[in-house]
Amino acid sequence: MTAQVIDGKAFAAEVRGKVAEHVTRLKEKHDLVPGLAVVLVGEDPASQVYVRSKGKQTTEVGMKSVEHKLDADTSEADLLALIDKLNKDDSIHGILVQLPLPKHLNEDLVINSLDPAKDVDGFHISNVGLLGTGQKSMVPCTPLGCLMMLRHHHGSLSGMDAVVIGRSNIVGKPMAQLLLGDSCTVTIAHSRTKDLADVVRRADIVVAAVGRPEMVPGDWIKEGATVIDVGINRIEKDDGKTKLVGDVDYESCAKRAGAITPVPGGVGPMTIACLLANTLTAACRANGLDEPEGLTV
Repeated sequence: MTAQVIDGKAFAAEVRGKVAEHVTRLKEKHDLVPGLAVVLVGEDPASQVYVRSKGKQTTEVGMKSVEHKLDADTSEADLLALIDKLNKDDSIHGILVQLPLPKHLNEDLVINSLDPAKDVDGFHISNVGLLGTGQKSMVPCTPLGCLMMLRHHHGSLSGMDAVVIGRSNIVGKPMAQLLLGDSCTVTIAHSRTKDLADVVRRADIVVAAVGRPEMVPGDWIKEGATVIDVGINRIEKDDGKTKLVGDVDYESCAKRAGAITPVPGGVGPMTIACLLANTLTAACRANGLDEPEGLTV
């Protein structure tokens, strides 16, 4: 068996297209332009690249893009004051504070200072609680993208056996909640799970989000299972150059899986696409308008 490749890059382009169409209608019918504010503290190179990409894609779909770049030594009081200002700005519907923050800043305090309705990353404790109890919330972008791809590939996920490898607050836990919401039977596994290989072999759906390069080999994968690889790890090759790999060993897993996401080009592109979708959803909710179909849970 050779797995079908789930092309996250192409799927993300479709999502952005749907967002752009809906943004155009909001402008024409309601004179409403969704606005996204991104706050970057410090000079982290990876974060800078990511923020530039977010800003570019936000503008491309017709949204308002605002960037606040703060010095690495910005005080917590000044950062919280900026967030308070953005919370009160009716032209801003989504606020994203780029992580990680410098060590002198309390990430939990900062994230929980956001207006939960504008928390398009879905990290605010209120959104975590709403998601966990099956209520309407802002959903973390990466798990939302994974769910969209799974729904697109399978249609209904009801009754499927899913294993999520990884228990982070950003991916593992919300991913499990979303799969439960779609009536999967869900196991959260991690590095200390006993007989991890046997646990994974039972799964119709495997979501690998553990942060260890190529940790999952092909012989852990049930014949025909769908593998969603969230991992992005840079490793050194024999020639001294580096390459990006996921949390699963792609070549061996692709021989047994029914479908699989590549790295790069799988889950990654969906994260920003879902950030844009969340900003659109937040704008619609803030103005009492119908939410865009297929772009939210």
